[in-house]
Amino acid sequence: MSYLFFPTRFIAPRPITSTICAQCRRSFSSNPMLLSGHNRWSKIKHEKGAADAKKNAQRSTFSKHLTLYSRLYGPDPNLNPQLSAVIAAAKKAGMPKASIDVAVARGQGKSSTGVGLESVTLEVMMSPSVAMVIDVETDNKQRALQELRTMIKRHKGTVTPTAFLFTRLGRIVLKGDGHEFDEVLMQALEAGAEDVEQDEGDDIIIWTQPNAMHQAVQNLGKALPTAEILSSEILWSPTADKIKIDDADTDAAAAIGNFLAALREYPDVQGIYANAERGTISEDAWSAIEDNLDT
Repeated sequence: MSYLFFPTRFIAPRPITSTICAQCRRSFSSNPMLLSGHNRWSKIKHEKGAADAKKNAQRSTFSKHLTLYSRLYGPDPNLNPQLSAVIAAAKKAGMPKASIDVAVARGQGKSSTGVGLESVTLEVMMSPSVAMVIDVETDNKQRALQELRTMIKRHKGTVTPTAFLFTRLGRIVLKGDGHEFDEVLMQALEAGAEDVEQDEGDDIIIWTQPNAMHQAVQNLGKALPTAEILSSEILWSPTADKIKIDDADTDAAAAIGNFLAALREYPDVQGIYANAERGTISEDAWSAIEDNLDT
């Protein structure tokens, strides 16, 4: 019997590490737990953004009331019960003392350091053709304009004439509780009002010419001493049809909302007006815009 011998050849084992790792990587990237975490973080981010917007709107309201009552009845809370009540409510809501002091001083036409304030108006256009007017009061006009123009550019806006699309009006809002509309109507017309209406919450809105608003407030205070003045301001009202924000404008609406939120954070901005209105866009997306406008 004969035997055949064949030379043997050593074959190195094929490395499997890279294949396994690649599979692991693919498995890890589609792990449902990670996707769930991502969705949860998005939800948290959305909720935090909504909470921040609500806080900004609340502080803006406090600032307006502090400035209003300081201007009408004086800056000393010991002699001004309306101002004292708003200061207490603002502190309870967590509004910083420095912001309170700034708002009170603004009612006297000064900064918190006692420097006189200058009024500035910025006119802006945002996509999709939304015109804005921004009222500013500052103790440093050059600095404020530079910083705000940088902010506008960063949010894809354009500084361009838009005020011709608006008209200036004086608006006084009285709390409706305890006063009959007809009574307020007669007193308001005698005080210099051009129009009087009642909103859905029964508050009474009195419209005047801008140069007659301050005197109308003083006259109403004497004629209706128990009436609570909720606001008194000169605003910009659109004169033509407003621009509807629809579903197709979702990205533009988000950009406008982010821009308005940034403006609200800027301490010298006193009023923001736009010729925008809700079309088919979602309520949440529209709220991010509406909550930051003075209408």
